[in-house]
Amino acid sequence: MTFKDRKYKRIDSLNLISYNTLDKKGDVLTQGMGRTLNVSQGGILIGTHTPIDARFVILVAIGFKEKVVDIKGKVVYTREGKEDKYESGIEFSNIDEVTLQALNNYIEAFQKLKESGKAD
Repeated sequence: MTFKDRKYKRIDSLNLISYNTLDKKGDVLTQGMGRTLNVSQGGILIGTHTPIDARFVILVAIGFKEKVVDIKGKVVYTREGKEDKYESGIEFSNIDEVTLQALNNYIEAFQKLKESGKAD
């Protein structure tokens, strides 16, 4: 899949996040911190100091204004980024309506800020 073939438009977004990797039973294996690099309705690109193992489910806690939402997903890829950091592409899975609405509100608000030149 190329960038042009993406189902959802991604917007650049810098937010701090925390994450847990989970095994098949839902037990927490690792915890970490990172930041969002871009986000869409279908997934997120995050930057971390350590690579994230693609074998496990990931639970990402993202702050959207005053609301923090937890979103489950699977790591599609992890690659080396800049300055000894890693970038992981995460595809969301099983998003409930409340979380999806919060995500959509965030994307819309951030896009408006970007268009006005106030988000950088």
